[in-house]
Amino acid sequence: MNPDPRWDSPIGIFDSGMGGLSVLRAVRRLMPGESLVYFGDQAHVPYGPRPLEQVRAFSEGITRFLLSRRSKIIVVACNAASAAALAYLRQAYPEVPFVGMEPAVKPAAEQTSSGVVGVLATPATFQGALYASVVERFATGVELLRSTCPGLVQKIEDGDLSGPETRAILEEALRPMLKRNIDTVVLACTHYPFVIPLIEEIVGKGVRVIDPAPAVARQARRLLEGRGLVRPADYSGSVEYLTSGEANSFSRVLQTLLGESSPAHRLVWEHDNILAAAGEPAN
Repeated sequence: MNPDPRWDSPIGIFDSGMGGLSVLRAVRRLMPGESLVYFGDQAHVPYGPRPLEQVRAFSEGITRFLLSRRSKIIVVACNAASAAALAYLRQAYPEVPFVGMEPAVKPAAEQTSSGVVGVLATPATFQGALYASVVERFATGVELLRSTCPGLVQKIEDGDLSGPETRAILEEALRPMLKRNIDTVVLACTHYPFVIPLIEEIVGKGVRVIDPAPAVARQARRLLEGRGLVRPADYSGSVEYLTSGEANSFSRVLQTLLGESSPAHRLVWEHDNILAAAGEPAN
């Protein structure tokens, strides 16, 4: 018998919208026995252009909500929220294990041959102390070319993964980088892994694209194992999808992004708190 009763509690995952589903996908593959609660704050998407203080307030409200649902670990599946709030959340809730998104500059710097790496992220990630720290620690001698890919998050939220406008956004970001001889692209936004096929089509086979989601899933498992909180793999894990946006739209795009048909519940914000909306989940 596991001595900690929380082992059967769910993993809480949140993002500004649907991008964190790339992390949820990796967590499910690695820990199929776990139950998950996913919250996409689509009422406020995208987080990237917002002030860090505002993103921190959203992140704390969501954390309180996920803890009220007995979450045994919180995965901040959003680079902007990690940059703005991860250190604060760990200080405010010292008893709670958190896993956040760190731009994968270290593996990129270790693997690059040309010494030139492209980084795709939102403004909040580039402005945060976390990105600056990673660059200072691991990117010595490496040239980092940055792009915020304006409009790409919303295209992915709409389920447009390969249309002409989505392609144009990525072409504008990547073509100048290719001229500067990048051989690695870091995806520092959880939305962006959903357009990896399009990115690979643009950059070609000679450029490595780094998806951070598998590493995040492995870190979550390490933290759970260290606390004796892993649910056995032969259990049947469930997933609950929650959004502060339009539930039917969430379910429709979920089909596009993950290939599954699942209902979503709509929740509403009241000041800094999340409250369940009346009615049944959308189908």
